Amino acid sequence: MSAHDIRSAVRPDPDQPLVDIADYVVNYQIDSKEAYDTARYMLLDSLGTAMLAMKFPECVKHLGPLVPGATLPGGARVPGTSHELDPVQAAFAIGTQIRWLDFNDTWLAAEWGHPSDNLGSILAVGDYLSRKAEREGSRPLTVRDVLGYAIKAHEIQGCYALLNSFNRVGQDHVILVRLASTAVATAMLGGDKEQITTAVSHSWIDNGALRTYRHAPNTGPRKSWAAGDACRRAVTHAINAVYRGVVGYPSALSAKTWGFYDVAFKGKPFEFERPFGSYVMENVLFKISYPAEFHAQTAVECAMKLHDEVAGRLDQVAKIVIETQEAGCRIIDKTGPLANYADRDHCIQYMVAVPLIFGRLVASDYNDEVAADPRIDALRDRMTVVENPQFTRDYFDPARRYIGNSVQVFFKDGSSTEKVSIDYPIGHRTRRAEGIPVLLRKFEAAMRGHLPAHQVQAIMAAAENPARLDAMPLHHFLGLFTL
Repeated sequence: MSAHDIRSAVRPDPDQPLVDIADYVVNYQIDSKEAYDTARYMLLDSLGTAMLAMKFPECVKHLGPLVPGATLPGGARVPGTSHELDPVQAAFAIGTQIRWLDFNDTWLAAEWGHPSDNLGSILAVGDYLSRKAEREGSRPLTVRDVLGYAIKAHEIQGCYALLNSFNRVGQDHVILVRLASTAVATAMLGGDKEQITTAVSHSWIDNGALRTYRHAPNTGPRKSWAAGDACRRAVTHAINAVYRGVVGYPSALSAKTWGFYDVAFKGKPFEFERPFGSYVMENVLFKISYPAEFHAQTAVECAMKLHDEVAGRLDQVAKIVIETQEAGCRIIDKTGPLANYADRDHCIQYMVAVPLIFGRLVASDYNDEVAADPRIDALRDRMTVVENPQFTRDYFDPARRYIGNSVQVFFKDGSSTEKVSIDYPIGHRTRRAEGIPVLLRKFEAAMRGHLPAHQVQAIMAAAENPARLDAMPLHHFLGLFTL
């Protein structure tokens, strides 16, 4: 029978993308010092972002057991809390904490995303396994182990994102969080290549969440826990593959009519720019200064530069022109009433108006009490957002990966500010030397805002010595964040 005969029950070999992920996770040896150094900063930054999220009750209410009493003493802990949970629910909680404020790292290409979302699965499974190992007298996982798994999760998510646009078919980027987390969590649990292939096939069979919760008119807070949901599902697939021995689905992608390509990707197979290595971690973008959707980061920087010139003349503003990339136009150019926090932190006009008025953009600036200031919507009404083709070209250029924006303010008397243009934000690889000290200040401030002083002191002492931090058992390190 033909391979395309849907009546044939002949089981094919696994699709090559499934095999390539399994081979990479099991066999690839990471030898990049830059990748490990960047991963270490990524871990600290993500935990800091999680601590900042603890100030928001809408986040905190998601962090406990799924139902009251469903705890697991000796299980996986949720940083900044006293919760001990099974690793599936802990993955949801940690992924939700890290992602809540839209302040963790970012990757931008044909698909967008936040690779540190995968720490939800990695830290939950890692803490569970490390504590279990100590109880049983075997070797616990170290922080170094976790950094290696994080590098691989970043690489899987980021390499898929380079040429494959899931947003173009209406799917949310957390489909790649589930994919990458499934692969590394299965390996962490002791899975071999076959089990990783099986787990990954289940991840694709899940299909994807719709992006509608990120876009007008339905923007809402699900976008802040969607990555946690992907992490939770990933750990479930990993457990099923390793502990339950579930059957895999080798042509989950390519099966005619019923596979992912035909059902969800317009019949197109995935494309890849490069083999898996450590490229993504080395080039990942940090959100250091502003909790803003990343396509607007440099727009916020531009607005901050213009604050002193504009703040005293708000009633004289005639027009504000924002130039951005095509992706920025498509995702965050938004008019009309903004219903909630999630609506505002995905509106480039709002994210420019606040720094022009106040000279700042912090997480609480998306709350209702700040949004009620009539000057914000008055400025938004005067804004025009247009694509700058050069920004778009530089955005997709693999040698640059810029995220450019410009802002210029025009006044009623015919005068104007200069056109302030910034190609890449402080979190870009080319600004690492400038950015890392700011990242560490962000991290320490986040710790001091939520944890007792003696714990902050111990955390900062560990962070100051990379070799000692790498060698720490993971559960000892995460214990420093436990209340």
